[in-house]
Amino acid sequence: MTLSRRDFATAIATLWLGSTASSRSSAVDSTVPGTGQAASTIVSTTIDPIPRPGNKPLLKLSLAAYSYRQYLDLKKPTLTLLDFIDIAAWGPLDAVELTSYYFADTSESYLKKLKERCRQHGLAISGVPVGNNFCRRDPNQLKEEIQRVKAWIERAAFLEAETVRIFAGSLERGDTLEAAQKRVVDAIEECCAHAEKHGIKLALENHGGITSTPQQLLALVRPVRSKAFGVNVDTGNFHTADPYADIATIVPYGIVAQVKTEIIRADKKREEADLARIITIFKQANFQGYVALEYEAAEEPKVAVPRYLKQLRRLIG
Repeated sequence: MTLSRRDFATAIATLWLGSTASSRSSAVDSTVPGTGQAASTIVSTTIDPIPRPGNKPLLKLSLAAYSYRQYLDLKKPTLTLLDFIDIAAWGPLDAVELTSYYFADTSESYLKKLKERCRQHGLAISGVPVGNNFCRRDPNQLKEEIQRVKAWIERAAFLEAETVRIFAGSLERGDTLEAAQKRVVDAIEECCAHAEKHGIKLALENHGGITSTPQQLLALVRPVRSKAFGVNVDTGNFHTADPYADIATIVPYGIVAQVKTEIIRADKKREEADLARIITIFKQANFQGYVALEYEAAEEPKVAVPRYLKQLRRLIG
């Protein structure tokens, strides 16, 4: 099934206008869902490393451009980021997430167009995800990776985005985990210093490689002492026996999130994500930040995304 740009916008408007607005709930179940791991292998979610102002969670709904990657792919695009912003404006959104992979241009004039289009629609820019690999052993290659992230920090600052999502990377042949972790932490700290100057926050994603488990991720997060740093909680990237417990472990370190509509357990089988459970985990951690739908499932995104946005808006309040 394919929809035209106009049909897609109409579908989103119908879903949004037909839904009833729900008030934000301050009552949260006192039981953290999915704590199936042994106490010795799970980080307590009662100690919050990220300062949370106030005593209520504040979740703001965003939509990741990556959800429409097959249309935004610069090799043969049928949508532009400007089109994406126009489409997103019909949804129940507070912001959009502009994935760096789909910027047709990085000139100041192009960035200004994107920023102004978001302003016209009353949308903030929750973040600018970038792709990088700080596990590079070659010093020159690592320097290039760091410079790329710094360049996107500056672009994100111009756009008045809140975060830049980064990766850690994967071990190269012959490397050791300890050596790679040190390089990654050093690279993050260098980029954080740059981010602080530009009023941007860096968000490290749990994205496989040397961040495949909560423990691996937090081994990189804890040594970084910067107010401009935290975790991008991707709810679909832990492929373990209990992904919900893993999500609960890292949410207290989160400053932004990407919510997937599926989870993949250790048996590699895909299953529909329990979005209500996921949002409850965020609320129990008193999460304060943007929660972006990042749709990756098989159903046509132009059909599925409006439905999931409606569901997330109802859950978030």
